[in-house]
Amino acid sequence: MSRETAQFDRRTLLRGALATAAIAPLAGALDACGGSSPSGGGGGSSAGPKSATNPFGLADNSSVEAVIFNGGYGYDYVKFAAAQVPKQSGFSGVTIKVSPSTQIAQQLQPRFVGGNPPDLIDNSGENAIGFNAIEQQLETLDDVFEADNYEGTKIADTLYPNVKLPGTFDGKFLAMNYVMTVYGIWYSATLFQQNGWTPPKTWDDAIALGAKAKAKGKYLWVWGKEAATYYQTMAVDSAIKEGGDDVRLALENLESGCWSKPQIQDVFNALGECVQKGYFVPGGAGTQFTAAQAKWSNDEQAILYPSGGWIENEMKKATKSDFQMTGAPEPTVSSSPKMPYESLRAAAGEPYIVPSQGKNVAGGKELLRAMLSKAAATNFSKTRLAPTIVKGLVPSNGFGSTALVSQTKMLDAAGSNTFNYQFVDYYGMNTDQLVPWNSFLSGQLDVAGLTKALQGITDKIANDSSVKKLKIT
Repeated sequence: MSRETAQFDRRTLLRGALATAAIAPLAGALDACGGSSPSGGGGGSSAGPKSATNPFGLADNSSVEAVIFNGGYGYDYVKFAAAQVPKQSGFSGVTIKVSPSTQIAQQLQPRFVGGNPPDLIDNSGENAIGFNAIEQQLETLDDVFEADNYEGTKIADTLYPNVKLPGTFDGKFLAMNYVMTVYGIWYSATLFQQNGWTPPKTWDDAIALGAKAKAKGKYLWVWGKEAATYYQTMAVDSAIKEGGDDVRLALENLESGCWSKPQIQDVFNALGECVQKGYFVPGGAGTQFTAAQAKWSNDEQAILYPSGGWIENEMKKATKSDFQMTGAPEPTVSSSPKMPYESLRAAAGEPYIVPSQGKNVAGGKELLRAMLSKAAATNFSKTRLAPTIVKGLVPSNGFGSTALVSQTKMLDAAGSNTFNYQFVDYYGMNTDQLVPWNSFLSGQLDVAGLTKALQGITDKIANDSSVKKLKIT
């Protein structure tokens, strides 16, 4: 859950994977691990010789430390990739420590300040570090894509188009987003077939479906406290589909009044109607997010859930048998939106960064190279049921995953009508935004109050001269 984002997303965030970036701490600690021999720009003393098979100069017998966000995708897929490194010629003495974290900002911001960050970080989840805070302390990663993979093919030639864009800030490629994340609404194909339901294409359809669900003793939606902003992601995506770039650029560039755009207000009003009509499972603001999600995937109390493609893997231990999890595009406001209904927020997510002051910059980049090998990327898709940025590795049966098959179909149907945005991740907004969204979904805050709160968070950043701004065109 990148976010993830929109994810533990997440989501990015999105949860998402999207993944959303923020700086709020949770509890716990992570042990540091020593390393050595960075490449150029790193914080250590020297690097080994570079070659076609050792493009970053990873030194013999060096150690590498990686800290991976332990969300919807887990972290053992990086351990799998790490195990590929010593198998390569010249790397037999290299050791790699891969550690999980759900508290990226709390644990690693002090290490950035202290000049001893890990060599590789999966900067994802609700508690990721806002990129504006660390942009000047990161390695550029163009050389990773220019290197050959473990199969001897230039990495850039094996990837989907435009995968650099989500991790490029001020023209510098600083974050390798590893997972192709598709955002949508998710449902049980089995349950929908049994009831003769179809996924809603407009918000009028969604509200009508809510009434049908209520008649069956079910809710339309559910949320958990850490993932309340999944509904913001859905709302923004829906509004962008309705209004096009005018909506997207207003949010990206922190414009005054951007949350009052008519298309955004229309979606907020539709969600507000869902709240008032009792179409949300009650108590989400006091429910841990995966427990809330289980009320959809296992108990079927709710019939729809907005998320990124990480959701199937995240809930695989709490999904009803024969659920047939399937994704669909988010609803539009009208039947004649600026972008077609099939349009998607779809982009590379789960951002990996290599700090310049890491003790083994070469090691951090080599681990990324390993993750982009055919073996590691195939292992991720097969075990996490989500595509990586390495193209052509998912079979037509989606390794038996209905969710993965549906993502492929959604991408095919969208074609060139895909979009993405960075403002939540870049400015680390998510933690602040969770507060009004939990209140709104609980019925304690109306649309006007939600809009005011979100605009206040945006204006605070826009008016802070100490915060570097991105100008998106």
